[in-house]
Amino acid sequence: MTENRTVARALAALGHEARLDIFRLLVKAGHQGMTVGHISQHLGLAASTLAHHLRMLVDAGLVAQAKQGREVVNTVNFDEMNHIITFLTDQCCTGVTLITDEDAA
Repeated sequence: MTENRTVARALAALGHEARLDIFRLLVKAGHQGMTVGHISQHLGLAASTLAHHLRMLVDAGLVAQAKQGREVVNTVNFDEMNHIITFLTDQCCTGVTLITDEDAA
């Protein structure tokens, strides 16, 4: 998968209000993460809805899940998050060559 496609997929996953809320909550939780039950308590999402949104974040590489006993702990993939931020900002203010009508002809 190309880098553009990977980043676009991650941004698409974040493009839903509930998933963005989940992701931002997990960022606040840090490396310890949160269980599905705790996420549900904080955001008031039904378990089935939450599972669907978490699956999309996991598939996009933004969230990792690990089984701890009977619970599933969700944590942000901070490396991927930072990669996306870098991708979006790495060419900031480098300039763009304007294409004129003469160049396009």
